[in-house]
Amino acid sequence: MAKTTPATLALDRAGIAYELFTYDYDPDAPRVGLQAAQALGVSPDQVLKTLMALVDGKPVCAILASDEEVAMKKLAAAVGGKSAHMMKPADAERLTGYKVGGVSPFGQKRQVPTVLDEMATLHDQVFVNGGQRGLQVLIAPADLAAALDAIVVSLT
Repeated sequence: MAKTTPATLALDRAGIAYELFTYDYDPDAPRVGLQAAQALGVSPDQVLKTLMALVDGKPVCAILASDEEVAMKKLAAAVGGKSAHMMKPADAERLTGYKVGGVSPFGQKRQVPTVLDEMATLHDQVFVNGGQRGLQVLIAPADLAAALDAIVVSLT
């Protein structure tokens, strides 16, 4: 597995401290984030998932705990929109440059507004996808938010 991805390169360029962790990705897992948490031996609320959505037709990135569901109205409101829905997987892959299951909020092909669920800030460090299936970045939530210029609000 390559340990250099557009995500790690973006973090390096930004001077953000992080650690890389790998795990055996299960493509048949019903919920990838929960499988990652189990494989890493950590609580599911410490492993964040990266979701790509459309708010009023415009792409946004939502980051929240792997065991939570995003409240679409809250996501839309966070970026000043009225309605939101999940982006189709093929569209998310095309926009981000990552395969579903390996979408990182860092180093995406196109910068889009990013919203981080405020519950992530309760941890000293969180895991977020490193840009490849089976690759996770351990990072401080404040650094995560700063690197992405993220809006931090409740998404659940």
